[in-house]
Amino acid sequence: MMKKVAILGGGVAGLSAAHELIERGYAVSVYEFKSIPGGKARSMPFTGSGIGGRRDLPGEHGFRLFPRFYRHVIDTLKRIPYGEDTVYDNLMEVTRLDIATFTAPLLPLLAKIQFTFDDFKVIIKDLFDSRLGLSLADMEQYGDKLWQIMTSCEQRIQEEYNLIDWWTFIEAQEQSEAFQKIFAGFTKTLVACQSKIANTQTVGPVAVQMTMDITTPGTSFVRLLNGPTNDKWIYPWLTYLRDQGVDYRISAEVKSMDCVDGAITGVTILEEGRTYVVEADYYIAAFPVEVMAAFVTDEMLQADPGLEGIVKLKDSVAWMNGIQYYLKEDVTITHGHVIYLDAPWSLTSVSQKQFWPDVNLSEYGDGNVKGILSVDISDWESPGILYGKPAMECTAEEIKAEVWAQMKKSLNVDGAVILEDEVLHSWFLDTDIHFDNPHGVVNMEPLLINKVGTWDLRPNAYTGIPNLFLASDYVRTNTNLATMEGANEAARRAVNAILEKDGRAEDLCEIWEMYRFEALGIDWLKRWRKHDQHRYDKGLPWDGKLL
Repeated sequence: MMKKVAILGGGVAGLSAAHELIERGYAVSVYEFKSIPGGKARSMPFTGSGIGGRRDLPGEHGFRLFPRFYRHVIDTLKRIPYGEDTVYDNLMEVTRLDIATFTAPLLPLLAKIQFTFDDFKVIIKDLFDSRLGLSLADMEQYGDKLWQIMTSCEQRIQEEYNLIDWWTFIEAQEQSEAFQKIFAGFTKTLVACQSKIANTQTVGPVAVQMTMDITTPGTSFVRLLNGPTNDKWIYPWLTYLRDQGVDYRISAEVKSMDCVDGAITGVTILEEGRTYVVEADYYIAAFPVEVMAAFVTDEMLQADPGLEGIVKLKDSVAWMNGIQYYLKEDVTITHGHVIYLDAPWSLTSVSQKQFWPDVNLSEYGDGNVKGILSVDISDWESPGILYGKPAMECTAEEIKAEVWAQMKKSLNVDGAVILEDEVLHSWFLDTDIHFDNPHGVVNMEPLLINKVGTWDLRPNAYTGIPNLFLASDYVRTNTNLATMEGANEAARRAVNAILEKDGRAEDLCEIWEMYRFEALGIDWLKRWRKHDQHRYDKGLPWDGKLL
């Protein structure tokens, strides 16, 4: 008899768990609250924009990107059929990463240079030595701090750096304003979190890995899908899973999880006005942290007191949502991402059409859209330049105008005119941003941020409740970042816990280590890390030296 697994939540974590389980012979059902599958990774229609038989224009929660260091989700993409190929073949490499400021023309950050073992600081200088106002001392300081991360032992990173914010770790207070803006400020774009809040355990390894990936020649440091996310990934994935036997239900709201005598006895679902109870051998909660926290009951805490950490984590979230501008003419800006360094709302944009070669935009909307500028807003709490208000206090129309103004001020510098009002056709703001009252904005899907000291609050994928498992980006993973990569890894860990319980250790999902900095040579770095482990065991600080 096939054992039954009920997966609660149908985002990347839920889909990943279903994928691994169905291929191992389990009976799998998935219950997704929204009417569109994919969770935070989904694309969504700009409802009502399609006329004359055309499709609605594509919108997004936020543009999808796949850094080179992703492994778990990439492995899954390679196992999803897409015509005669796989979804992995829908990824396109990005060749540029530009920085826009209020005072200088676009600055290309990406420099394809050859890495040498002799002087890591050379990389930092070549990468950032431009018109950003950084001094040699700034770049040496940043290089020193990245080197410290690279040569620290895992235990120091996990236990000591978890308790240090990034601002303090890089000694930003003693550095120049340019240093603070670039090396401390990038955390808002990366993890939607101020550097004085984000822990170094998370930020440090990612900062090193991204630097290494940017400077390693041969391939791009990041990739994008070649069309709307659901068309190119989520829907083909869902089709494959359903063909394999997964029962994936949309608009199916989980109302409660019943825990009796230390085990989950059933889950109550509301679907199409009908309430019913799902019973299964195992349950995987694939909710985001703020949703899961609401389901943690006293009975569950009695069975596993460690679940209290989820309740405490629910406030460790920030906003990072997307807005799309549909253009009458395609404005490519650059072949990749633009980081708007001076924009108070920490904007990042991608000109999508250049990466969508087979997507005919004339088949969408009214047929007049030629380009899509997709923007992520990572700071919703700082005042803007038009209205002097943070995004979370603005109306949708004000958000649209403010983001547009910040981009124009960043791009149209020194006589250059890259973005003009006349090119704007229409716009679409992520539907997770709700304007429920005139005095504030509600975000239905905020992003988990790894604040100082929160590692100890994060649970493993298995729990003290023998038939309950967790698959979400708040689970302890090697990825250690609220991303679809982290969600995919968490799902694999939940599935592995089920497999081990069923005595099927030979069928375990593969779990990769992250942030190994292969360009430097793993064996070469091990000497420094071993030395630092000896120092850590003795209660000594990192010194970056070999005996």
